[in-house]
Amino acid sequence: MSLRRTVLRRRVLLPSLAALALAVSGLAAVHPPAAVHPPAAVRSPAAGPAAVTAPAAASNPKGVVEGSETSTALATALRAVAAGGGPVSYGLKTLGSAGWQVLSSATATQGGAAISTSTYPARNWLRVKPDDGGAPGTETEALLQNGACPDVFYSDNMRKCFGTQTSGKETVARFAVPWWWRTTFTAPPAGRQATLIVNGVVGQADVWVNGTELATQKTVQGNYTRYSFDVSRLTHGGANVVALEVHPNNPNKMFTLDNVDWTQVAPDQNTGIQFPVQLQTSQALSLTNAHVNQLDAADLSTAALSVATEVTNHTATAQTGSVSALVIPPDGRSPVFVTRTVTVQANKTVAVRLTPAAFPALTLHHPQIWWPFQMGRQPLYTLVTALEQHGTLINASSAQFGIRTVTSTLVGPSPLAPGGVRQYSINGRPFVIRGGGFSENLFLHYSAADTANQVVLLKSMGLNTLRLEGHFMPDDFYRQMDRAGILIASGYQCCDAWELPDDEVTPPHELDVLGLSAATVAQLLRNHPSVFTFQWSDNNPTDAQESVSLAAFRAQDLEVPIIASAEYKSSPQLGLSGEKEGPYDWVPPSYWYDTSHSEYADDGSLTNVGGSWGFDSEESAGHTVPTLDSMNRFLSPADQQALWQQPAANQYHANAETDTTGYSFGTLYNFDSALKARYGAWNSLAQFTQEAQVQNYENVRSQFEAFIDHSTNADSPSTGTIYWMANKGWPTLLWDLYNYDYDEAGSYFGAQAANSSVHALFATDDNTVTVDNLTGETLRGLTVDAKVYSVGGKLLDHRSAGHIDLASQQVRNKVLSPRVPRTTTPPVKATLYFVELQVSRGGRVIDRNVYWQSTQADVVDWDQTTGNPQATMTQYADLTALQALAPASVRVTSHTSSAGSVRRRTTVTITNTAKAGKVAFFLRADVRRGDAQGRPVAGDNQVRPVAWSSNDITLWPGESQTLTATYAASSLGRALPVVSVSGWNVPSRVVASH
Repeated sequence: MSLRRTVLRRRVLLPSLAALALAVSGLAAVHPPAAVHPPAAVRSPAAGPAAVTAPAAASNPKGVVEGSETSTALATALRAVAAGGGPVSYGLKTLGSAGWQVLSSATATQGGAAISTSTYPARNWLRVKPDDGGAPGTETEALLQNGACPDVFYSDNMRKCFGTQTSGKETVARFAVPWWWRTTFTAPPAGRQATLIVNGVVGQADVWVNGTELATQKTVQGNYTRYSFDVSRLTHGGANVVALEVHPNNPNKMFTLDNVDWTQVAPDQNTGIQFPVQLQTSQALSLTNAHVNQLDAADLSTAALSVATEVTNHTATAQTGSVSALVIPPDGRSPVFVTRTVTVQANKTVAVRLTPAAFPALTLHHPQIWWPFQMGRQPLYTLVTALEQHGTLINASSAQFGIRTVTSTLVGPSPLAPGGVRQYSINGRPFVIRGGGFSENLFLHYSAADTANQVVLLKSMGLNTLRLEGHFMPDDFYRQMDRAGILIASGYQCCDAWELPDDEVTPPHELDVLGLSAATVAQLLRNHPSVFTFQWSDNNPTDAQESVSLAAFRAQDLEVPIIASAEYKSSPQLGLSGEKEGPYDWVPPSYWYDTSHSEYADDGSLTNVGGSWGFDSEESAGHTVPTLDSMNRFLSPADQQALWQQPAANQYHANAETDTTGYSFGTLYNFDSALKARYGAWNSLAQFTQEAQVQNYENVRSQFEAFIDHSTNADSPSTGTIYWMANKGWPTLLWDLYNYDYDEAGSYFGAQAANSSVHALFATDDNTVTVDNLTGETLRGLTVDAKVYSVGGKLLDHRSAGHIDLASQQVRNKVLSPRVPRTTTPPVKATLYFVELQVSRGGRVIDRNVYWQSTQADVVDWDQTTGNPQATMTQYADLTALQALAPASVRVTSHTSSAGSVRRRTTVTITNTAKAGKVAFFLRADVRRGDAQGRPVAGDNQVRPVAWSSNDITLWPGESQTLTATYAASSLGRALPVVSVSGWNVPSRVVASH
């Protein structure tokens, strides 16, 4: 393969490059955020070194010089750095990969001078394996790895084992004292520079190496910070020891993290180490903080890349070395290689930028463009940077990036939101954000496999965005989202220390931590194409907080839209956010279609006015009731009994709050009240669960569909909705679309229906049909059919529209206006009816959607509802006629085949074989582990996670629908697949799927 070479000066062929290629071929993956880090000990990367840029291109107009076989050899070596496929860093290693030792200071009382030595007896300490991010984790994680509290998430076992904690000062006795983490490492050879890197702590920490204290808790604090320490003179041959004494987290006082009201609070408040501790090895010079900036042409015809990095001189004399960069395209095209010589004065750090002005080859023509997954492909370029001196490689690292442009603006000012509403565009194309809030494991244990499983579910559900509020993840998480094409809305957290009081002066040391946090976060996020925005949460930043944070973002080249607040607030530099928040508890499906109620005159934050106008950064109708399969994994019989018999009972797996109104979500009282009024009373857990699935499906589908439907409005168009939340880091009954065990309840399939790539929806505000194209291509020749059925199955209306062409992201309203029964009010008896929508192309159905509607509408008391997290109702829809549906029968056939080497595909065809008029309502299919006779094996036999093409379907007599499920072959174990199918009025049956 040819190489485009740009070299600034002639050099002698390096004799060690062949050895270099061999050396780097064995590099192990590292786990940023420590892949880039500040070059000096205990300093903020925002402080910024002196800048050095390449000479102008005119000094070397051809860009190639004689003797360029040197650059060819070096470029070949750098390709070896990238050959592993993941990010690597030559000269940087994660400590504790073989394990850590953890113990409470109440037991380990000898102090750091003793504990951080190799002769200290730590045989009885807790042995802890790092997670897939390279970190040892929290105090609770250490206890769990050593056998404490088996099945910690079952019922209230966590409370029984460890006690109860609320956000704030630690009150659980065993966690109210510092805990120690220690591990051993091998020092670099004598004469090498050794730098210890602590990538923040949850809490505050004293840091020791080989009996010497490097820093106290006054210095090392903040979970998203980075501290570097020169330990060259402290290390020696044999075993070296690093030990951290981590002091209890207090998220109300420290810039760390907490879960607010999302879950029960972890008993230790996550005190510990979430990101890896690392050792950087170098020589006279070191290379750090490598990344790439891009300037894309408006038509995406070119992308001008600038490679930035920092070089530090650790000696008392000036040093000269060569900085090189290799940009490898994703499709095998010729790489771009650039290199330049840098001289660094004694004990200084310089910023080096390799720009297109000096290296024209860094302007890529016709680059491959990264898109969100429904809109296109996700090609990723590889950047390899290296520092060599005297023919020896000192440091090298690789990372991937995508070429894409994100823009954001305020659109559609109206009386609802006079300043306009926030809208995002990707690569010049506006689109509707359809996302969910993300929560990591409750004990911060990162699993790459778990992330991969969740990616499958998220893409199957059609969500294009995750919001990470104040919870930043290991680099692998973002790399997976880059590859998957799932967008990340990142930002700070609400309701704790990150929200500074605007009537107090922030102390300088806190501003230092905020600046260091912003710089470290920027380094983590900046090269990931999936990260498209960053925002503060409920409150906008104070003036001082904004200034120090934005300065750090700029210094570290975070080039995404920065938003002042998740509410309709503003800040001096960032201006108006254009976003809103809420609701958080039950509201009816019709609530989402509201475009007339705003609290702007009384509450400029636009909180809890969640109808489909503007951008709502977090909202949902509250609780999700899981399937019976999932319940049995985490709810005891007593928990289950309370769930269906005691609506006002606090549910441990919601949160600790006990009230039934306002911002209190620990009961299902409002959800249950609506369920009983709308669908009818229940007499068993099974009936309660079935009704809840239907209500969750109906409501979640309405939320997403309303925001798609009203995206065409000129005034305050609906530009995005973030469902609160997509997932949880433990089994939950509150705010999720899929559960911790990958359970897909009605909420999941409601979201999936709404977010289908090509979709027809029934807009319940005006009883019309809208069709949308969420793909990246223009679709032609679509046909939409709408049928209206009585509850008894009689066809009341059938309308069709054909020859429909839709551009990418186009939403077309009022395609059809089916005739539906008239609205009724009590005492007139309500009538139930169904609306079936189908989209076909070339005679093949590509989307199918069924609604169940009542002529008695849900009526919201807007005076009592606007500005509150749940709805106050004056009338509920009457859907109780569903209770009287006649039993229906179905035929089920299934077949399973390979879907690649490690996955299986099960197809399930369901046919309604009942007589005329008998609808088979809300049919659910599950793949289960079975035996050769086609029977489910005993116990928990549900296969998960599964990516379904559709589920929770409704069929009329003679209709069939084929569902497809894909899943890991390993999830079957030694069993054979069988399929169960059941429905609202259809008894369960199981068929073999061999």
